[in-house]
Amino acid sequence: MQRLYDFIRRHPTGVDTFWGVVLLGFSLLWVGTIYPKVTNPAAYAVVVVLFSLVVALRRRAPEKMLVLAMTLGVAQLVFDLVPFMADFAMLVIIYTVAAHDGPRWASRLALAGGLCASPLSQLRWPMEDIGSTGARIFFTIIMTVPFALAWVLGDSLRTRRAYFAQLEERASRLEKEREAQAKVAVAAERARIARELHDVVAHNVSVMVVQADGAAYVMDSSPETAKQALDTISTTGRQALAEMRRLLGILRTGEHQEAGEYVPQPDVKQIEDLVEQVRSAGLTVDFAIEGSPRPLPSGVELTAYRIVQEALTNTRKHGGPDVGASVRLVYFDDGLGLLVEDDGRGAPQEMYEDGGADGRGHGLIGMRERVGMVGGTLDAGPRPGGGFRISALLPLKPAH
Repeated sequence: MQRLYDFIRRHPTGVDTFWGVVLLGFSLLWVGTIYPKVTNPAAYAVVVVLFSLVVALRRRAPEKMLVLAMTLGVAQLVFDLVPFMADFAMLVIIYTVAAHDGPRWASRLALAGGLCASPLSQLRWPMEDIGSTGARIFFTIIMTVPFALAWVLGDSLRTRRAYFAQLEERASRLEKEREAQAKVAVAAERARIARELHDVVAHNVSVMVVQADGAAYVMDSSPETAKQALDTISTTGRQALAEMRRLLGILRTGEHQEAGEYVPQPDVKQIEDLVEQVRSAGLTVDFAIEGSPRPLPSGVELTAYRIVQEALTNTRKHGGPDVGASVRLVYFDDGLGLLVEDDGRGAPQEMYEDGGADGRGHGLIGMRERVGMVGGTLDAGPRPGGGFRISALLPLKPAH
């Protein structure tokens, strides 16, 4: 059935030609049976053929076919060709012109011609079996209704089609605007991450300088202390190089450096302080750590802190009243796992999958950017039992 519908849509002229041939056959049969003794059969034949042509080409040249149909109607009046089955083409062309997104004069002309067809027909061929004038007027009005309905249906279809086209254009424009906003959000988040990583690297370099100065100061008096300082410099340097590689991957040409003293960025240890801060704001949060805590790369610790911070912020914004949340940090041998859940309203799964406000929000865009920079994975979405869940796995060594 769908294939037939697609075929009809791809070949409108062929479909109209088919119906034109059908109208031609039935009209000739009508003339041969109802009017066997007509005085001018050739004129009827010509009108039948031309009316069939009107139906066949109604969508290819609607304005021209309207003029042809009205010309044939006038010819019927002039040559006394009594209305017959082929006149059905007038209804078809009136509907087509009204539905066609063409010049408005053609639609108005079709309406005027349709409203005049029945009165002119009654004046030219009055019904002898209808005696009173009122009955004739009523019959004329009844015969005008089909022409008016054909125009109304066509004009309604044209208006509806224009409305849907406007909706599609608006949806396309909104989609482009949303993509542009997403790109702006990604660019802004990348710039913010670059500045934060820059601070982390600068902090590590500052630590290395302090340790080097200390090692030089105690080199002669306390070799063991100097050795520990050198080990710290080596470890910190490796971390700084790793952060710098990721930093160079996202820095843009011409990015200016912000003035001010370089300070260390938040790390995993400060997540507990963040949870306490959120609790003091009225949000119930359950916090737990699994595994053996140990030092992590600065980029991983910063990413973990920002994810928990953004997740709890979203819980407060979208969770609704009396919402509760839980934060889990899991230390694995090769990485850090994060699980932040809440039991609030959240967003329906359909909205998230279709890219709604919660699915395409700037907060989630920032999370994915951060996790991607350290080579981790992020899974975010509504929970089956209600609420929202954010799960992340941050490896110690990002994949190449």
